[in-house]
Amino acid sequence: MLAPRVRGSTTVVAGDVSDPKTLRSALEGVAAAFYLVHAMDANKDFVRRDREAAAHFGSAAKAAGVLRIIYLGALGRGPGLSSHLASRQEVGRVLAESGVPTIELRASIIIGSGSLSFEMVRALVERLPVMVTPRWVSTRAQPIAIEDVITYLLGALDSPDSVAGVFEIGGADAVSYREIMQEYGRQRGLRRRMIPVPVLTPRLSSLWLRLITPLHSAVGRALIDGVRNETVVTDDRASRLFDVHPIGLSEAIARAVRKEDRAFAETRWSDALGDGPTLAEHSGTRIVSSHAIEIPCTPEQAFVPILRIGGNSGWYYGNALWRVRGMLDLLMGGPGLRRGRRDPESLRIGDALDFWRVEALEPPNLLRLVAEMRLPGRAWLQFEVEPITAGARIRQTAIFDPLGLAGLLYWYALYPIHRIIFTGMLRRIASAAVCGLPTSRTSE
Repeated sequence: MLAPRVRGSTTVVAGDVSDPKTLRSALEGVAAAFYLVHAMDANKDFVRRDREAAAHFGSAAKAAGVLRIIYLGALGRGPGLSSHLASRQEVGRVLAESGVPTIELRASIIIGSGSLSFEMVRALVERLPVMVTPRWVSTRAQPIAIEDVITYLLGALDSPDSVAGVFEIGGADAVSYREIMQEYGRQRGLRRRMIPVPVLTPRLSSLWLRLITPLHSAVGRALIDGVRNETVVTDDRASRLFDVHPIGLSEAIARAVRKEDRAFAETRWSDALGDGPTLAEHSGTRIVSSHAIEIPCTPEQAFVPILRIGGNSGWYYGNALWRVRGMLDLLMGGPGLRRGRRDPESLRIGDALDFWRVEALEPPNLLRLVAEMRLPGRAWLQFEVEPITAGARIRQTAIFDPLGLAGLLYWYALYPIHRIIFTGMLRRIASAAVCGLPTSRTSE
């Protein structure tokens, strides 16, 4: 899955840090290796797994003649350090003890899509208009933008051979978790009230997080154990060695949101989802519901009925419900279904399509529509077609980015209806495809 996403000059090799036999060949000819592995998941024994993985990697790197290891670890200090943060720092020591010169960059919460701490913070803000907050929200951190982390990593790669050891990195602002949540809420236009209480234990906090965030309770507990420790920079060696000028919290959050939207525009959900029906969380708050069906057609034949969707052709299933939704949208000031479509057979990027608009079109593989109806959030409807041995697979994906609690209530209240409509639509699209016959070009 990685090979199609890299440049032609990049060689992709496979290795498993839990299996030492796979690492020696993967590291042959490598001058510098980035170690970005973290075993924290539902398995409670992540400390042992992280230690063993680092030992395997360090030993293999030494044997392969690797000249430098660059490791991204975690800030934090003191006798009460959580098992999560202590494990991240132990990994750095194990790598250094391998005999390969190691640069360990210790960071606080990383602001960017996919960072567990950031996903936890924003999921709380998105979903709770009133938050009963334990003491850890007052803990200070020094959040750093993902772009600045990457700049530090590249700087470590280009640093003199004599450079090794631990370097603390952070953004321009040292703030509390409360301030991080408040800033995220401000940028999302969400008013949030926080009521502090001193009695929410790490275990109760992790279970509470499990109810309202995408995090597994075991992961949530490890994170909560970590956020009770301050993660601020106390050593300025990194700022003196590396030519990096980190941005502040506000700009880091703004960039993370903008970048996520750009990355989403390039996402192929078939890369990440299986062949069966799926309901999943993506990127913290974005909700994804996806279904697929296989038909004995070429991708070109399968794509024809997808191009004809909407307008006078209707939506293949539950057209009466679509009309009701259109009337409700008109009453709320939206476009409803009155716009129809420009042409019954062809589409172009930017075309209005009832209360949708064509955001992406790559015949015969992709059609993505962005919703322009009135919603408590943002929504997309995406169709992907890929060739398979027996013909083609059509994947239909509904994506919703809810705005606050109202958005979540909207999604879950209407999910049973949406599931009936969208699965019925997918079956009808499959039935409408004319298989075994040559197809003509139907898009512009």
